[in-house]
Amino acid sequence: MNIQRAQEIIDSHVMINVNYHGIPVYIKEVHNKTATIFPLDEMENEQEVDLNGLIEEGL
Repeated sequence: MNIQRAQEIIDSHVMINVNYHGIPVYIKEVHNKTATIFPLDEMENEQEVDLNGLIEEGL
């Protein structure tokens, strides 16, 4: 995923489904080539990951 699309997902008023290695995640913020995310079922498990690992569902 590119940084622009990741930011659009963060700014969206609707929930856009995103996976990281098959796990549904929430994108909290984006950085240069990484994003801070957490799994939807483990909100306390925040981590920084490579944007290339994020996949928007339905594309």
